[in-house]
Amino acid sequence: MSAVHPPRGTAEALLADGTTVELRPLGPDDHRAVLDLHAEGMSEESRRLRFFGVSRNAPAQAADRLCAPRAGLLALGAWAGEDLVGEADCELVDDPPQTAELALAVADRWHHRGVATLLLEHLVHRARADGVRFFEADTLFGNRAVHQVFADLGLPVEHRYAQGEVRIRIPLEESDERYRSAVDERGRRADIASLAALLRPASVAVVGASRRPGSVGRTVLGKIRRGGFSGAVWAVNPHARDIDGEPAYSSVRTLPAVPDLAVLAVPAGAVPGVAEECGAAGVRALVVLTSGLDAQEARGLMRACRRHSMRLVGPNSLGMAQTDPAVRLDAEFGGTFPLPGSAGVAVQSGGVGIALLQRLAWLGIGVSSFVSLGDKYDVSGNDLLQWWEADGRTDLALLHLESFGSPRAFARTARRVTRTIPVLTVDAGRSTAGRRGAASHTAAAATPTVTREALFRQAGITATRSIDELVEAAALLHAQPLPAPRGAVAVVSNAGGIGVLAADACAEFGLELPELPAELGKLLPSGASVRNPVDTTAAVGASELALFLRALESEEAIDAILVCLVPTALCATPGQDPARALVEGPARRRVPIAAVLLDQQVPVRYRTCADGGMLPAYSDSVAAARTLAHAVDRARRLKEPQPVPVDAPGCDRHTARTLVDGYLTAHPEGGWLDPLTTADLLEAYGLPLTTSVWARDEHTAVAAADGLRRLGHEGKVALKAYWPGQVHKSALGAVRTGLATAAEVRAAYREFAQRFGTQLAGAVVQPMALPGVELLAGVVQDQVFGPLVIFGMGGTATDVLADRAARLAPLCERDLTTMVTELRGAPLLTGTGGAPPVDLAAVRSVLTRLSRLAEDFPELVETDLNPVIARPGGAVCVDARVRLERRPTFDPYLRRLRRPSAAEGQ
Repeated sequence: MSAVHPPRGTAEALLADGTTVELRPLGPDDHRAVLDLHAEGMSEESRRLRFFGVSRNAPAQAADRLCAPRAGLLALGAWAGEDLVGEADCELVDDPPQTAELALAVADRWHHRGVATLLLEHLVHRARADGVRFFEADTLFGNRAVHQVFADLGLPVEHRYAQGEVRIRIPLEESDERYRSAVDERGRRADIASLAALLRPASVAVVGASRRPGSVGRTVLGKIRRGGFSGAVWAVNPHARDIDGEPAYSSVRTLPAVPDLAVLAVPAGAVPGVAEECGAAGVRALVVLTSGLDAQEARGLMRACRRHSMRLVGPNSLGMAQTDPAVRLDAEFGGTFPLPGSAGVAVQSGGVGIALLQRLAWLGIGVSSFVSLGDKYDVSGNDLLQWWEADGRTDLALLHLESFGSPRAFARTARRVTRTIPVLTVDAGRSTAGRRGAASHTAAAATPTVTREALFRQAGITATRSIDELVEAAALLHAQPLPAPRGAVAVVSNAGGIGVLAADACAEFGLELPELPAELGKLLPSGASVRNPVDTTAAVGASELALFLRALESEEAIDAILVCLVPTALCATPGQDPARALVEGPARRRVPIAAVLLDQQVPVRYRTCADGGMLPAYSDSVAAARTLAHAVDRARRLKEPQPVPVDAPGCDRHTARTLVDGYLTAHPEGGWLDPLTTADLLEAYGLPLTTSVWARDEHTAVAAADGLRRLGHEGKVALKAYWPGQVHKSALGAVRTGLATAAEVRAAYREFAQRFGTQLAGAVVQPMALPGVELLAGVVQDQVFGPLVIFGMGGTATDVLADRAARLAPLCERDLTTMVTELRGAPLLTGTGGAPPVDLAAVRSVLTRLSRLAEDFPELVETDLNPVIARPGGAVCVDARVRLERRPTFDPYLRRLRRPSAAEGQ
């Protein structure tokens, strides 16, 4: 922290009680506010604890110090509206180096609301970015409040006691899991508190409720009243005295009381003013149904919400519903009243919301709460996951998200939530229309589809490709037990051909079909086959099939049962319809059961069983098999321990930082690193780049080749031409391999000089690598999602093969395993046809270190290691490219409210 950077913008975040505060660096214009905080906002006792005594000059001295910009000082203020409610500052000291002296102050009436902790989190983030490694602070022994703040922070705290004072020391170097978990928990509690007025309001106002039948406001008002909302509901319309016989009020200010929630159905131009009026009156949450806000209107809406601590759903929202019997609020203008139940639903598209609610209603799955996020200026899927996790009613979460404000924070929340409830989503936006231009193989692989799939996979979310598939998967996960992670399925059918199709579908979705004991055939009619798929023949009756299913259920080798039935003549015989075997038994058994009824007209429906439970029945075997595969995947994830990022020991971050900063200082516009700087950067993080010697002319190229042989690199060498901005060497004819003599090296260099002319800067000489499996490992920094690690089959044919896996950094153990097993070429790595396996530990090390490098340096916008040659004895990279750009330091786990681009006018 040799110098304080200019203010890097503001952030809004939630306190423990759900109040919104603004956090920003203090400056000269804040002198009066800082003085008032210390002089008027703090009692004499608070000032004694802060300044170790009572001095009339202390508040003025603090204001002078904190508001005069100077090197080594970083001071943050927390503002609630126009009031400064707290400050945290640190100032660099000389001994020990990279240590900053810490101080805190919070207004008395804002104690116990999380102001100090929130300020500390943001101060830690900014101080780390400026190179601070330790905070130190002197406190009085009796200052229990500040000691509790430090204890609860989640970072290690060292204490040294002397004469009634305590010297506190807090290491900042690493963001360990304990600290992130503590931040998560504080954020979760604050989020839930802020959403209470939205999802459990005691009173609601519909602003813009019209007397005109069929209007949005009138429709929502009517649904709230007919739905039996338990609290007060008021209509606001300046042009009407009553609506449907109930009073209408001219403004929010004239209401009998302040509503918790206001639903806005007013013209776009009126939205900012109405939002400001609501906030000034004390409303705590808004649902904005209005669409078409321009940038100025959006900014006005967001300013009002942040200034007055209102949470916002929308704009362009269909509305929301809460079926809790204590609330019973239906404030949306869809055509279906959501059934009460335990499925949490959040959608970004109103049309998707309408379709999803209809399908859930047809199926009989009830909703705990429904929120149409619309343009998602504020409340997001991440907020709702945290609400559902804690509401005590939701046991299934269904999402439709078209965009993400903070994908890594969302993934972290989802990983936690999916341990207790299934989270399903429709993966929207998979088309190649979103594919961005790419300059290398790694970037070419980083399509929006790949990135989103990586997010969902790592978060443990069940990603489906349509509303129908989402509902089909929900039907099974909601009503049936999970299968064992092994995924062994028994397919039972009364028609052989249908059973074969179902078995094919199971195999295509990665499910196993083990052979079954022959003695099970004794329970079936003559001619039946129990090889799996089981063909019961068309002669099977209800009682025989019921006995067979009970016996099959007890087989330890079976994890799930898929029963496919076609209508036969027996269906018309009383008591003989095989489908009766499904519903006359219990719905929930040791293993999940899914039925396929080919005469069913709808894709999925529930059949009520004898115990009152529900059995999902599908009209198509592919849908049923796909749904079982989703259930098996969830079972496998739950069996694994909570993912923890893998460590990459021995990384020299200081050297890497010096290299990155040095390049960007010399090249502010960014660009591709030269070969030598690339080699030094990779070496700092232990990435195994083969020996590379820089040659500026043909003579040094020949000498380099000879030197490699003398150093023990016997055999042939490769020569690679280089010039700034170069990307695809092989495609440009800039690589010559297998050069055995000095004459061959000299001739190759002369050929480069003749072909590339004055753009040729020189060449890299490398020993020829031993044969092995050629792989690609790379990283692309996405502006929203962060670093995406790409791994796959490499070499010159990598784009043709397109055999790749992708994960968002940081990588966990499961990622390192599945990135290998997902590849079609995985047998080449694990050993096939008598060939020994490659050194998978070395491959995993490459991915781990690459992930850590990308996490530590967002400036590395693109890194391409291709090929990485893997052999039984290790792995070595023979070609690497790195592109740098200036990027701000960004902590995806820092607590702050999202800032949508529309609301910022960007």
